This record gives sequence, structure tokens and C-alpha cells, in this order.
Amino acid sequence: MTLETLVAAFDRGDSPEEIHEQYPSVALGDVYAVLTYCLRHPVSVKEYLTTREVAGAEVQARVEAAFPPEGLRARLVSRLGQ
Repeated sequence: MTLETLVAAFDRGDSPEEIHEQYPSVALGDVYAVLTYCLRHPVSVKEYLTTREVAGAEVQARVEAAFPPEGLRARLVSRLGQ
């Protein structure tokens, strides 16, 4: 589970227990620990998440430039027909 996923779940109102139920591979104590850190260091967490979002957008733009998504469905369907 990524930090982005945990923060998004918490921001939409999920309790630590609900988050743990959705992602049982993460111990309940760890969910509480991460949320505690996020609440105590909101600026650092926001900066980190923003940096990750920008980096992700850059990667997506590079991939889409190299492999344009336009017509992808048609290409895949034509491969299935072969």
C-alpha cells in the first residue's frame, strides 16, 4: 500500500480500522503510526505527495509520448482477431 492510498482513504473519512480492513496486509498499529506522522507533519507529507504526483505525471507523459494511447483499443482488438 502506498502512502497516497492511505492518506486518500483517511481524507475521505475512513477510520484506521476501516483502512486496516481494506488493506489487511498493513498492521493496524502501522496504520495508526503512519496517520500519526501525517497529522504531526502535514507540510512535509503534502510536499512529498506533491513531488510524487509531479514525478508520476512526468513518467506518464514520457510513456504516452513513446507509446501514444490513441487507437490503442483498436490495435488490441485487431491483435485478438489475428
